[in-house]
Amino acid sequence: MPIIKSSKKSVKTDRAQTVANNVYTKTVKNAIKNTEKAVAAKDVEQAKANLATTIKAIDKACSKGLIKKNTCARQKSRLNKKVKEMAE
Repeated sequence: MPIIKSSKKSVKTDRAQTVANNVYTKTVKNAIKNTEKAVAAKDVEQAKANLATTIKAIDKACSKGLIKKNTCARQKSRLNKKVKEMAE
């Protein structure tokens, strides 16, 4: 346990920030799973709708620094490719 007052405060803020970050990462993971489920079910309209929300969630997590820039680009590219191939 920290003894210094500022260290005690940083422990509290770190916990709060960790919870907030976990919300964003879970949102991204769930969005990706939903898009891939729609692709597996061959539901074109649902897949396109999910893709839009997934890309938005990925970009938001990337801007907050939770996911690296190249990881975001790779995930978006792979999902977009899957949806396009399924739509054909």
